[in-house]
Amino acid sequence: MSAAQPGDRAGASPGTADVRATQDEVDRIVSAWQRERPDLYPMPLHVFSRVSRLARHLDLARRHAFTEHGVEAWEFDVLSALRRAGEPYELTPGRLIAETLVSSGTMTNRIDRMVAHGLVVRSADTTDRRVVKVRLTAEGRARVDAAMSTLLDSERDLLAALSPGERTQLRDLLRRLLLPFEAV
Repeated sequence: MSAAQPGDRAGASPGTADVRATQDEVDRIVSAWQRERPDLYPMPLHVFSRVSRLARHLDLARRHAFTEHGVEAWEFDVLSALRRAGEPYELTPGRLIAETLVSSGTMTNRIDRMVAHGLVVRSADTTDRRVVKVRLTAEGRARVDAAMSTLLDSERDLLAALSPGERTQLRDLLRRLLLPFEAV
């Protein structure tokens, strides 16, 4: 038997400390379930409990990025839809509803509040005055760009433990899981 390594517990077999160091809370939860219900196949718990926990960390990173730049999460959704639209950074309220998956009344309220904050402006379409366009202001663009930069920095930190190849593999695997839910 080899000498105890730093971090080994007394009486633990070699390598036990290494295993404990690589286990997370999900491993402990799954282990408890396996002990109590050995008839269950826990792989979904291994995967989706981790996805859920990562989602919480992502949510915190997003809140921090948005708060740092004076943007609410719902504002970021609308501002980023407008920013992704490209020059002149405008969309109809109907298109914004489709992009953000909110009701018409909710979108009207959001646009009203964002107009009041100077983040967007409403204007009539130049070819059809019945059509309303919502356009990003310079202030709205500055905030969404800054929030996106901060968010991507935080998200890169969340992926730092993975190699570039592992990130690509994870991206592709997650896409495969999500595709059946997408209405493409």
